[in-house]
Amino acid sequence: MKYEFKLKFVLPSGSPQRDELVERLGEAGCTDALIGVGQTGRIALDFTRTADSARKAVFSAIADVSRAIPKIMLLEASPDLVGLTEVAQIAGVSRQYMRKLMLTPAAAFPAPVHEGSATLWHLAPILAWFRKRGSYDIAQATIDVARVAMQVNLARQVRGLAPLFPRELRTVLAG
Repeated sequence: MKYEFKLKFVLPSGSPQRDELVERLGEAGCTDALIGVGQTGRIALDFTRTADSARKAVFSAIADVSRAIPKIMLLEASPDLVGLTEVAQIAGVSRQYMRKLMLTPAAAFPAPVHEGSATLWHLAPILAWFRKRGSYDIAQATIDVARVAMQVNLARQVRGLAPLFPRELRTVLAG
């Protein structure tokens, strides 16, 4: 099955120039990715990878990039954090209709992970919500890769946490 996802990385200091990075990535098996190097010190790869599962697709891509550029640091896997516009595009509905769904109490729309001038959600719970409602045609590959991307991002974030206040956190998170 084909899986589409993006991986963003922070380049280690002293990384080779753009042309050499692209060559190394190709040699490491990243020929199924569009490579973006527009931001200094960063690189983004937009993959369309064939694999037995979304997990294998994403993790093999991360391994390929790590092999090509030692000491590179994963910044983000996507699709994961999304706004209403991105969700509307994936679901094939208007942004206004997505907003209506989000605001309808009976709909029990998944809670955002950030509210503010830009409200963000993890994509995987929204796709699961759509699947449960049964009225939206969302490709299984999209659902699978969103789940994997969310888990990769959460694991990356948790890795940096110290085990502070574990009892208090268990109480707060249990609700």
